[in-house]
Amino acid sequence: MTVTPDSRTIRPGKPLDSTSRVEPILNAGFTPGVQAPRIRRKRARWPWVVLALVLLSAGGGTYWFLNREKAEAGSQYILADVSLGDVTDTVSAVGEIQPRDYVDVGAQVSGQIVNLPVKVGDQVEKGALLAELDAAVLKSQVAANQAQLLNLRAQLDERQAQLQLANEQFKRESGLMAADATSQDALDTADANLRAAKAQIAAIKAQIQQTQSELEGDQANLGYTRIFAPMSGTVVSLDARLGQTLNANQSAPLLMRIADLSTMTVQAQVSEADISRLDLGMVATFTTLGQPDRHWQGVLDQILPTPEEVNGVILYNALFDVANPDQRLMTQMSAQVTFMVAEAKNAITVPSVALRSGPDKTYQVLLAQADGSFAPRNVKIGVKNRSVAEVLEGLAPGDRVVVGQRNSEEAPAPGGNRSALRGFP
Repeated sequence: MTVTPDSRTIRPGKPLDSTSRVEPILNAGFTPGVQAPRIRRKRARWPWVVLALVLLSAGGGTYWFLNREKAEAGSQYILADVSLGDVTDTVSAVGEIQPRDYVDVGAQVSGQIVNLPVKVGDQVEKGALLAELDAAVLKSQVAANQAQLLNLRAQLDERQAQLQLANEQFKRESGLMAADATSQDALDTADANLRAAKAQIAAIKAQIQQTQSELEGDQANLGYTRIFAPMSGTVVSLDARLGQTLNANQSAPLLMRIADLSTMTVQAQVSEADISRLDLGMVATFTTLGQPDRHWQGVLDQILPTPEEVNGVILYNALFDVANPDQRLMTQMSAQVTFMVAEAKNAITVPSVALRSGPDKTYQVLLAQADGSFAPRNVKIGVKNRSVAEVLEGLAPGDRVVVGQRNSEEAPAPGGNRSALRGFP
C-alpha cells in the first residue's frame, strides 16, 4: 500500500502529539514490522525574516546615533555669531577732581582780622583785597625804626664834622713837624684822632644800614597786614573768620584757597598691574557720580613715579587736564576714569569667551561647519577686551563659533569628535 505525502500536512511551528504521530500510520494500513515511509517537511523561513528586521532596526539606530550629535548640537552647545562692531581695550580707575591752578592764601604776620570782604564762591581778580589785619603794633615798630634812623643820621653828621677837624689838625701837625716846630708825640696824637674819627663814621653808617633794613622789614610786615589776591579765580574755601587772631610765629595760618575752575585736573589712581599699559598722550574719559551720562575727555600728560599704598594695594597717580567752561566740575568730585589703550572701529568681532590660547601667542576657536560638525580654526586677534575681540584673520562675518556648553559633563563632543573640543568649553 502506497502512502502519499499529502495524506497529512505537517505545518512548521505546530508540534505533533502522540496521536497525531500514530494516527496517519494506522490509517494508512501499515502492518507491524513494515518500515514507514519518510515524511518530507518544508523548511521554515521565518528566522531569516526576523534577522532581516533586526539588522534593519540596528542599522537605523546606528545611523540615528551617529547623526544624533549633529541634530542635537544646537541644544548642547552654545553658539555665537561672528559679526561687525567696535572693540575697545581700556584701563579703569577711580580718580579725584582738583583745579589745575590754585593757591592757598595765608598770612605772613600775626594779628587780628579786622576786615574780610570775601566769601566762598566769590570771583576775585588778581590784586583784589582779601583780608586786613590789625596793624597797630607794626605801625609803631615802623615809627620807632624811622626815629632811630633819624638819630643815627644826626650822629653821622656830627662824626663827619669831627672827622674834618681831626683831618685839619693832622695836616697842621704834619706841617709843623716838617718845620721842626712840634713834637713827634703831637703828630702821633693828631694821626690817631683822625683814624678814630673815620672809624666812628664807619660804625655810624653800619648802624644806619641795619636800622634801614629793620625799617624796610617792618614796612613790609605792615604791608602784609593787607592781603591781596595773588591770582584771578574763585574762592573755593575759607578758613578764616572776622575777628580771628592769627599767630604766624607758630605756623603759617591759611585763610582761603583761590582756584581757577576753568581747567580741572583729574588725578586717577591706577593699580600696579595696569600702570604699565598706560602711555602719555592716550585719551582718557570719565564720568562723575552726579552726571553718569555725561562724558568728559582729556589726554594723559603725567604719571607720578612715586606710588601710594592703600589697604595693601599699590596705586600710581595718573594726571590729565580737562576743560571746564561751564564749571560743572567741582573740587574733590569723584571720577570714574577710563583710559583708552587701543580701539578698532567696524571690525570683525568674536566673543572673547570663544578664544583659546594656541601655539606661538595665537588663538583658536571651534567653528560650526555647514554639515553640523565642528572644527578648530586658528585666528589672529587684534584689539581684545574681556567681552569681545577684533579678528584680523581666520573668521568672517556670519561664521558661528562655540562659546560654551549647556551641560559640559554629559554632553559629548560635537559630531562625536571629542578631540575637537580639547581645550574648549
